[in-house]
Amino acid sequence: MLSVAIVGGLHADARRAAVDRLLAEVPGSVALHHDLATAVQGTVVRTVRDRTGIVSAGEAPLVNDCACCALREDLVPELERLAADGLTRLAVVELWDSVEPKAMAEVVASADLRLTAVITAVDPALVLPYLGNGDDLADAGLAAAATDQRTVADTFARQLEYAPVLALATSDDADDEDRALLAQLHPTARQVPIGNGDLSGRGDRDWESWFERRPAEGPGPAGQAGLASADSEPGRHPLAEAAFGGFDVEAAAAAQHPACALLPAEADECGVATLVWHRRRPFHPERLYAALEDLCCAAARSRGRFWLADRPDTLLHWDAAGGALCVENAGPWLASLPDAAWELVPPVRRAAAALDWHPEHGDCCQHLVFTSPGLDRDGLELLLESCLLTDAEYAAGRTAWKQLPPAFDSLLEV
Repeated sequence: MLSVAIVGGLHADARRAAVDRLLAEVPGSVALHHDLATAVQGTVVRTVRDRTGIVSAGEAPLVNDCACCALREDLVPELERLAADGLTRLAVVELWDSVEPKAMAEVVASADLRLTAVITAVDPALVLPYLGNGDDLADAGLAAAATDQRTVADTFARQLEYAPVLALATSDDADDEDRALLAQLHPTARQVPIGNGDLSGRGDRDWESWFERRPAEGPGPAGQAGLASADSEPGRHPLAEAAFGGFDVEAAAAAQHPACALLPAEADECGVATLVWHRRRPFHPERLYAALEDLCCAAARSRGRFWLADRPDTLLHWDAAGGALCVENAGPWLASLPDAAWELVPPVRRAAAALDWHPEHGDCCQHLVFTSPGLDRDGLELLLESCLLTDAEYAAGRTAWKQLPPAFDSLLEV
């Protein structure tokens, strides 16, 4: 039966090294790639290759002037063709630079194909530069559609945090700070060293020594299996093992949802720190809005959920990278729902709320996580605390809270 492994990431050299590694290690494997760079000519170029080179090539027309839509339309028939011929053991879907794995994983899973892995390839030396890059994908020549308004930073962050397996290229420029940053950004990921195009495995030693200095980690959720040593099974590279490890699309989506996201824990290592800030009092909308620029620039990456006093029933999603913040309405807090509506809420959401339930406010809270080299923990905490309601404002109650100036209306497109 055909297995499908998705390999993505903006770090193109690392991505190609990961795909080449899989083709070399797994007999009967092919890589399917759609090049969206040709979209300006009105088509997407598809290639299928094995370890010896290109096996076939073709073109797919744009769908509604969208290259990513063309990819979705063309991907499943090609995978079904590979499954039908019975000759392919593993189809490696090598995503184009800015294509995000979540959308493609859901496309593959919805077609009843056997999705066994989602892998993001990473060059550790490029993690901080990419997280700090607030340029639009369009300006970098990486937009997947004319309407694509994503930035390099937020796209890279989602690619990194969605995948349960990170394929790590060897980089002479990477240091312990880079590795600590990567580990704190996605602590539950299985990290697999792949070298940098050297299929003999000699290029993996730098990361192997890093693994030896870190404590072992147990299995994680959504198919995540902690850190991998480079010699977990003699004669077989761990990336090949990871390609058949299994992947749960629903669990992966739940792990990214702001209401039950698997956020990083407190950490401080090699000059990189993660601050977890959790409070049970809502933000004053105007004070928080005035502090947004400083908060967004305080860390390379921040994310989580937050509670505004003028919208006490609404769970808001905080997602910041590259100095830019995305704020989204993620629906109601469970505490604001009638009991009868709870049956309509996914069990994972109810379980997450139960673990963090407050007798007065239920699941309403601030839960924000900031990760960065040189993080000013004390200054950041003071700034966040200053944005909360004062004792007098808090005591005034919800009716008064709702009368506060709605400073976030423009961000939430109300």
